[in-house]
Amino acid sequence: MPGNNRGDGFARLLERWRAGGGAAPAILMGVVNVTPDSFSDSGRFATPDAAANQARRLAEDGAAIIDIGGESTRPGAERVSAQDEAARILPVIGALSGSRLLISADTVKASVAEKALAAGAHIVNDIQGLQGDPGMAGVVADHGAGVVIMHNPGLTGSAKGTEGDPIAACLAFFETSLAIAQNAGIAADRIVLDPGIGFGKTPEQNIALIARLQELATLGQPLLIGASRKSFIGTLVDRSVGERLAGTLALHVAAALAGAAILRVHDVGEHHDAVRLAAAINAARK
Repeated sequence: MPGNNRGDGFARLLERWRAGGGAAPAILMGVVNVTPDSFSDSGRFATPDAAANQARRLAEDGAAIIDIGGESTRPGAERVSAQDEAARILPVIGALSGSRLLISADTVKASVAEKALAAGAHIVNDIQGLQGDPGMAGVVADHGAGVVIMHNPGLTGSAKGTEGDPIAACLAFFETSLAIAQNAGIAADRIVLDPGIGFGKTPEQNIALIARLQELATLGQPLLIGASRKSFIGTLVDRSVGERLAGTLALHVAAALAGAAILRVHDVGEHHDAVRLAAAINAARK
């Protein structure tokens, strides 16, 4: 039986955020894509050394969590085998294990999640929300890991769109995912919900999710928002991937003001300042 306390540090981090009562800054999750075809960084961190060094830079800038992915989730991306995905992320996890960082494995495959947690990861970021690989919930539960449950109406690449009201769609999806988590024995104190900004949603639906984020808080779990550099920002303000920082910050500050617990970001340093000012505004409202 694997160790069953991998997510204890994540649970404590979330508890400290809750204890802030809205005055605590949103937690920053830095993104490291160990892929040759990432939409945001064009494969700059595709080697283990480059990825580990980038993770350390993000930590210095203020990231409490590093999310390591070995398979691109951009629309049209080719699927990667479990063997190749594990080969990409495990050396990076190994290089970072033992540090103060919390490590998240961004994967939809239970076999990859199992190896990542055994190698030192603390969290599984499942963009299929425990509704893809039937073994995923059991792996998370066996390790006592944290989990990010993301709403996704389709598979990797989001080929299927979200129909109707995006809040209603997310609520229904999350209720199913939370039932799966409970039945598997995943502790509620280490579950985070992500409405899946940019995954199978129109630009208008993405904006609506952030504007109405508090409606998702009724489920009682912390919320994660990841709008960083997403294509809908470019659609709305006509900016290329490298020009979307201002749009990203605007969306993420709005999410933090609405109660998001975690922001998944590429530009940690800029967000470090922004979330502290957002927290100060929230504190002044009390």
